[in-house]
Amino acid sequence: MKKENNKKDTKIIALYLPQFHEIKENNNWWGKGFTEWSNTKKAKPLFHNHYQPREPYRDFYYDLTNPGVRAWQAKLAKQYGIFGFCYYHYWFKGRRLLERPFNEVLASGKPDFPFCLSWANEPWTRNWNGGSRNVLMPQDYGEKRDWKEHFNYLIKAFKDKRYIRVNNKPLFVIYRPETIPNLIDMMDYWEELAIQHGLEGIYFVQTFNGFRPLSPINRFDAAVEFEPHFTLAHGKDNNFWKLVNGYNGKAKYLDYDRIWESILSRNNKQHKKVFLGAFTDWDNTARMQSAGTIYHGATPAKFKNYLSRQIDRANNVYDSEFLFINAWNEWAEGAYLEPDKKFKYGYLEAVRDALKMNR
Repeated sequence: MKKENNKKDTKIIALYLPQFHEIKENNNWWGKGFTEWSNTKKAKPLFHNHYQPREPYRDFYYDLTNPGVRAWQAKLAKQYGIFGFCYYHYWFKGRRLLERPFNEVLASGKPDFPFCLSWANEPWTRNWNGGSRNVLMPQDYGEKRDWKEHFNYLIKAFKDKRYIRVNNKPLFVIYRPETIPNLIDMMDYWEELAIQHGLEGIYFVQTFNGFRPLSPINRFDAAVEFEPHFTLAHGKDNNFWKLVNGYNGKAKYLDYDRIWESILSRNNKQHKKVFLGAFTDWDNTARMQSAGTIYHGATPAKFKNYLSRQIDRANNVYDSEFLFINAWNEWAEGAYLEPDKKFKYGYLEAVRDALKMNR
């Protein structure tokens, strides 16, 4: 599949989770030494041939406070065609969580690899669902002085030469904008401050996710499809469920191929730019145990085929400069590109090959 001559090559951005180092809050909530690896290591298969636990290749249970690890990630991503990382950003009315790895990326200027931020503006809960029950860290957006404090943190990133831009504006994703009471006022204020700081503005991106209802917000410049959640919740085909022989637990079990075909068949062209999404795999039973969700049938070969078709759509149907993959390193959700013991570098090779098929 070749792009039309007048179309730009779509660049791959991988969503990036920073929860691979200790913080005092997680130690208090989950026990001393907790990181994302804690959930990953304790995962157990729920039925025959269930792929758990997910183990990193050569047992590389890294710590993101190590700059050598971050350099390794960027080198690996670049080698296989990933354009940049989209770091999750956690801000709770001035309080930050998991900020150390990104702060060190900013302060050191390394690795020399493009990035942007996605504000994961959910409350943290004990059941990992961003809901309103069993809240560990509530989300409070505050007022104008709080918005300014937040902006003063963000501007350090926005001015970094590595920051990903559209129309010379820093690209900033908000995961759940509909939960922000004075959203438009806050965005307008940030835009005003950005211009005062010598920028041409901020390129705001709304996340189309799995929450209902989901309404496009006109103030945003673009939207990004967060897969597979967006299609599972809002796709036309809802027949994704499968039965598993020998398993009658609570975990939801879905068809990987069917959800991908639904992703690829949907027309979600808006009045604004849409950045398409992709996902490698999904199995969050490491976090949720029998209350989790599992997609059946994922392999690097299938992912290469589906990603190639999605890149083709991004290039030739949506004229989309970026495509966001879920994810670089969501190990406890089974959504990662990093090498593991089962497939080794298979998913990264799939990205490289899918890109080549569309050049």
